[in-house]
Amino acid sequence: MTEVPQQLVDDASEELYERKVIKTDKGQEPYRIDKFLMNRIEGATRNKIQNAIDAGLVTVNGHTIKPNYRVRGLDEIIVFSYDSPESTDVVPEKIDLNIVYEDDSILLINKPVGMVVHPGSGNYTGTLLNGVSYYLQQQNPNINENILPRFGLVHRIDKNTSGLLIMAKTAKAAAHLAKQFFNHTVDRKYVALAWGDMEADEGTIVAHVGRNQRFRKLFEAYPEGEYGKEAITHYKVLERFNYVTLVECILETGRTHQIRVHMKHIGHTLFCDTTYGGDKILKGTVFNKYKQFVDNCFQICPRQALHAKTLGFIHPETQQKMFFESELPADISQVIEKWRKYVKGKEEY
Repeated sequence: MTEVPQQLVDDASEELYERKVIKTDKGQEPYRIDKFLMNRIEGATRNKIQNAIDAGLVTVNGHTIKPNYRVRGLDEIIVFSYDSPESTDVVPEKIDLNIVYEDDSILLINKPVGMVVHPGSGNYTGTLLNGVSYYLQQQNPNINENILPRFGLVHRIDKNTSGLLIMAKTAKAAAHLAKQFFNHTVDRKYVALAWGDMEADEGTIVAHVGRNQRFRKLFEAYPEGEYGKEAITHYKVLERFNYVTLVECILETGRTHQIRVHMKHIGHTLFCDTTYGGDKILKGTVFNKYKQFVDNCFQICPRQALHAKTLGFIHPETQQKMFFESELPADISQVIEKWRKYVKGKEEY
């Protein structure tokens, strides 16, 4: 509905819906809301606004409304809109999907490592969204991005992060899930292997996350909040291996690279995170056998050791709480087992 502002592109989030709040003046004359919003939102059309209203993406004073609602003085209008920086067309492709759960409203997928979530610069085919669009069109040939924006994608995870991702199969479900993500009520737990022996058994990291001011493909933690968007990560130690620590990370917010950036910020870069320097020995004395051991671990898991393990949310239709959990993939599991044996002196090189 709107052109993506530069700040939104710079402060990218895993959540793909943005919220626009409009407050009317005290003397606002009654005016149909679809016409009112056309004058207030750049690039909006009456059809798009009416579709958004029908999906529940427009509320007035906290309530959903009908397209013929007339705005009044001191109304608070909230519009949720899909504002991904990437607007590349989605070409349906037949791709194997690991579907964990599906009903008429939602689709839960366990994304493998190495799969990009949606088409964008340099990745126009072979993405999860290419596969989902094909899959949904087999069920309903008439479905398209006008009916279901980005084929129900409401959040994303990094290419080299594995794990659970929820998608909507209807516009109404997309709106419901988008609001849950925006209000931070979705339960998301990740398992990560991080460099170093963490001092505290648990804690909270609070630091804005935004793009690095020099290297635009990297993200940075800004504890003073001078750039980026608010980001909060809670962590808990699951197991210690002297030089690395297995942790559970709970996202309160969902910024791009949030866990990876926050863990680096506190001095515990994720194991084998090639983007943020975790693909070299950061803890431990570099002697031949230890280096050989770590290099073997890197070969087994040549990506950031991060997995989106659990996902909890309110079902858009039944209003029931749903909770899903996925097993750790083989690469991370094997590396964890190698570290267990190493600290016990049983690891063979």
